[in-house]
Parts: sequence; C-alpha cells; structure tokens
Amino acid sequence: MNGLLLVNLGTPDAPTTPAVRRYLREFLWDRRVLDMNPIGRAALLYGIILPFRPRKSAAAYRKIWGKGVEAGVSPLLAWTQRLAEATQASLGEGWKVSFGMRYGRPNLATALAELQQHPLKELVVLPLYPQYASSSTGSTLQKVIELVKDLPVVPPLKIIRDFYDDPGFVASVAAVARPGLETFKPDHVLFSFHGLPERQVSATQLGSGHCLASTTCCDRLVPANHACYRAQSFATARLVAAELGLDSERWSVSFQSRLTKIPWIKPYTDVVLEELAQKGVKRLAVLTPSFVADCLETLEEIGIRAEEDFKAAGGDALFAVPCVNVHPRWVESVSALVRNAIQSD
Repeated sequence: MNGLLLVNLGTPDAPTTPAVRRYLREFLWDRRVLDMNPIGRAALLYGIILPFRPRKSAAAYRKIWGKGVEAGVSPLLAWTQRLAEATQASLGEGWKVSFGMRYGRPNLATALAELQQHPLKELVVLPLYPQYASSSTGSTLQKVIELVKDLPVVPPLKIIRDFYDDPGFVASVAAVARPGLETFKPDHVLFSFHGLPERQVSATQLGSGHCLASTTCCDRLVPANHACYRAQSFATARLVAAELGLDSERWSVSFQSRLTKIPWIKPYTDVVLEELAQKGVKRLAVLTPSFVADCLETLEEIGIRAEEDFKAAGGDALFAVPCVNVHPRWVESVSALVRNAIQSD
C-alpha cells in the first residue's frame, strides 16, 4: 500500500481569542515564518503581536466560521478534510490518504501515526501550497522530515513541491473561475497572492542581483529565480489568464496579508484595489491562487474587507472567486500529481 500525506498550513480550533492566540503562538514562533533571531522574534511575538492581534483575528474568523462544507468548523479544515476524502476515493485501493496541518490540529504527527498503521511501500507528501516559500513549503517539509526520521519504520519518501505551473492545477483554477466570470462580467481581474517579506524572496535566489532588482525580474522564470515565490506567483497568473483567455490589459497581480512594517513584496492588494477603482474599474473579480482551500484570507480578507474597501474607493461590485477546494478537476489533478510521483522512479 502507498500512503499520501496532504498538508495544509493550519487553523485555530475555534474563532475565539484564546484559540487564535494558541494558533498564532505556534505559527509565528517558527523561525522560517518570523525569520529573525530568537530574542527579536520573542519580543515581537510576545510584546506586540500576541497581546493585540488574537482578539482582532478572532473577530475576523467568526465572520467566516462554518462557511465551508460543515457548519461550525473552520472552512480550511473542512475543505482539506473533504479533499483528502475525495482523493482517497479517486486513488482507490492500494492507497491510504491522510491529512495534517503544519500548525494546529490535526497535526502532522497524528497524520503520520495514522499512515503508519499500514505497511507503506512509499509515502508521498504533498504540501498544498502551489508556490514555494520557505515559510510554508520549506517549514512543512522540514517538519515532515524531522518526524519521519524518528518513525520505527521509515518509508521511502516522495515529495511533491511547488505545483504553480502544473497544467491540472492551472486548469482547475480556471474551471472554478470561468462560470462566475461569465456571469459577473468583470471590468478587470485581479490575481491576489499571499504576501511575503522581501528578504524572504531575495533569500531564495541563486547568486545575487536578480530578485527585486528591477520591475521586470518576475516576467519570466530563469535559474536565478526558479524558487522565487513572487516569480512563481506571476507565472501562475500568466498561465491562468491564458487559460481563461483574458486580454493582458484586463488582469493584474497583487499581494495581500502583510503583517509587519518591514518591506513586503509589491504591489499590495489593498493599494491596488483603490487604484483600480480610481481608474474607473467598477466590477472587479479577484482570484486567490496561492490558496487551494477557502480560508480567512480568501473569505474575510478578500470576500468581505476587500469588497468594502473597493466600494469605498468608488467601485460598484467585487466578486471573490472561490478556491479550487474539492472541484472535481482539482481532485483529478491531485490524484494525477500523486500517481506521477510514484511512477517517476
């Protein structure tokens, strides 16, 4: 039997201040997320973030809690569980699928223990992050390897990483977006990706002098930026836009969710929203293809706050396109990625 471990980033157990505080403490203590020395990380986390942010974030979570496939549950958790179930059905006999969260529950140790109840010929690990980032993909793979090396029986390991340009993923994003775009008829389509500090992007380049050195550094992928999150995000946007048949002047890219005052990759989504409205865009559709499951960042940050901001700036309507979640085309694509990983021997 082969095993598949699906990994998503994580979610609080409940939309309450204590639960969000526990989640943020685990998430932000990761040195790959807050990439600074331990003293600075502790000062920022315990002196600034944890005393204030959990209450605000809990209020945001309450607005979207249960807006998935199961009432009273985090949408991210519900969609990830459903994806695991659908992928299990798609792969069929000979496979055992489990899922875990990098932070929060069910954790990766629990998921691996479930898989270890079966004699595994190979274990495939699929972090559900389309574009590579040290703070998501890197952190997840580091944790998986730490846990796997301590198992009584260490299975042969296959890792699927950054599927930003996978034809199945691209087709899945387009398949979810197309019906809504045809009905909504937007003036403009914005691809909003989760943001990262600029220093984390620069750290992934080979050599120096490429990443963020010019306004065109992400126009194409070259050896220097092959693992650059920003470059991979632009590549995803180009591929999905082509799949949807969007004219080049009708779509653009931005980055959301910046956390601290240090420079994050640009352009910023909140700034772009205002600029588009001021340019006369009245109907705006927003895709969020750095996420495969609807979550706080897609449902509340884009679906509620971004819509309010866009209208306040002069726009008429904003359509937040759902993530791929458990769309049949996405389930098929996940299964194909997994089978190809096994067959690549």
